[in-house]
Amino acid sequence: MIKVVGMGPGKAELILNEGLLAIEAADRVIGSKRQLESFPQVSSLKKIELPKKLADLKSLLIENEDRDCVVLASGNPMLYGIGTWLSQQFSDDQVHIISGISAIQYLFSKVKLSQNDCYLTSSHGKNPNLDLIFELPKVAMVTDEVWGPYELAKASLDRGKQKRFIIGENLSYANEKINFFEACDVPNKKYDLNVVVILDA
Repeated sequence: MIKVVGMGPGKAELILNEGLLAIEAADRVIGSKRQLESFPQVSSLKKIELPKKLADLKSLLIENEDRDCVVLASGNPMLYGIGTWLSQQFSDDQVHIISGISAIQYLFSKVKLSQNDCYLTSSHGKNPNLDLIFELPKVAMVTDEVWGPYELAKASLDRGKQKRFIIGENLSYANEKINFFEACDVPNKKYDLNVVVILDA
């Protein structure tokens, strides 16, 4: 059985109890180096660093099909996460998804902003639909190095849209940062792992 465990924004304390129990009972725990380091109580003999290629991950899981395997997923596995891909690669009876709190949910809670009627999207590995994004009153995005906070703010200004930006970096970690900007004031800098909320001004 493959169990995909949503880790929440990052801090191990935010994982749902079902996920923690699955990790403790697993024969193999597969995740990034950073994810695996969140579980010092898990034997190093059980831990396997996530392969760089998805095809290699699939092969690894097939090789261990007689064992209980946990694949750690950032945030919620089914919100722009690896859970969707794994569900497409294996049959329903081979994969069990254990939900997690997304970084988007976490950020909305931290700033006490309703998530109702919010459009959720991501720029990871794709070009976001910018025309749609800047027509909507409330958008939350997981960003990447190509389309980060500054690039999005510039795109909004290029379209004549005055938007407000909430930028959350390293959410749930000790170095967490949450900042509020008008689009014209978003700094042009390198951002750490982040989520952006875009609102009408």
